[in-house]
Amino acid sequence: MSFSSLSCSSHPLTRYGWDEGWETEFAAYVAAGLLPGRVVRVDRGLCDVVTPVGTVRADTSLVMPPDPMRIVCTGDWAAVDAAGDPRFVRTLLPRRSAFVRSTSSKRSEAQVLATNIDHVVICVSLGGELDLGRLERFLALAMSGAGGDAQPLVVLTKADLVLDVTYLLADAESAAPGVQVLAVSAATGEGIDVLGAVLSGGTAVILGSSGAGKSTLTNALLGSEVQEVQAIRDSDGKGRHTTTTRDLLPLPGSGVIIDTPGLRGVGLWDAGSGLAQLFADIEGLAEECRFQDCAHLAEPGCAVLAALEEGTLAHRRLESYRKLQRENAWIASRTDQRLRAELRRDWKLRSAAGRAMYEQKRGGGHRRLY
Repeated sequence: MSFSSLSCSSHPLTRYGWDEGWETEFAAYVAAGLLPGRVVRVDRGLCDVVTPVGTVRADTSLVMPPDPMRIVCTGDWAAVDAAGDPRFVRTLLPRRSAFVRSTSSKRSEAQVLATNIDHVVICVSLGGELDLGRLERFLALAMSGAGGDAQPLVVLTKADLVLDVTYLLADAESAAPGVQVLAVSAATGEGIDVLGAVLSGGTAVILGSSGAGKSTLTNALLGSEVQEVQAIRDSDGKGRHTTTTRDLLPLPGSGVIIDTPGLRGVGLWDAGSGLAQLFADIEGLAEECRFQDCAHLAEPGCAVLAALEEGTLAHRRLESYRKLQRENAWIASRTDQRLRAELRRDWKLRSAAGRAMYEQKRGGGHRRLY
């Protein structure tokens, strides 16, 4: 019996996420004698792919386009030529979702960290200060268009290190409206069963800074010491990069998780839709402002400023919104010549207006503004 004739429930790749949709996508490659497979690890032009006949090491050179968004990534589904030596990944099936960030390079290129994901698990350690701004960065990317239907999930790790997580949970929930927030402890087992139930049957990527406890959490979910862990530094509470590759690992029962190295930088990439969703409260207020182009700085009839005065909107949240909007616009401008020209013109007008106001305060009065 060929693997293509098996039902999805009995297919060897079912526990890795194989379903009728992937079977339909792969149908065109059956006649060519290719095998379906899921990429579980990528390393310097090679990747490990789990297939119906086992895990194979395959060359990715045939699918290495100049576009960084199409480079083979952990989580991809592929058509694999497993009969030859060497074996090759011939093509990638269309991705349903991806977690994408901007690289730290001056070129501001996209970097895909994981694909075909159902949950984006953002780990934040309670062993240090809760950085809500950084959390909002992760959430904006998770909610972006590239994220597809992937659901973000905030996990506060190392809950055993604090006496009462109530206020920390409330703070995290305020930065992640509508997103489930769980407090867990791999040391005591608190919340692990709940998290495991949420992730069961799908694909989850585990993200966070070094020292956030991602590998420890992964081991707790797997029920075994699969991923190496290291102690954080006592001097600053930060961790080292224990995990150096992105590994896709099957969970007990069903579902898989992708453990990732700690992220020092979380640059935005095409996160406009994510920011709109994450800061829907501020954008909703902005629609009530008197002026459509209100900058929410000192304009009369500004609903956003009114909310600040009333205490229904936190100053920290508004500043985070402004900062992330500016960064996302800047990143977009570096890849869009038209938008870059518009931003440059806008900055010149603002600068000129600022100089004019300064001259008026000094008594310059009627200096003409160009």
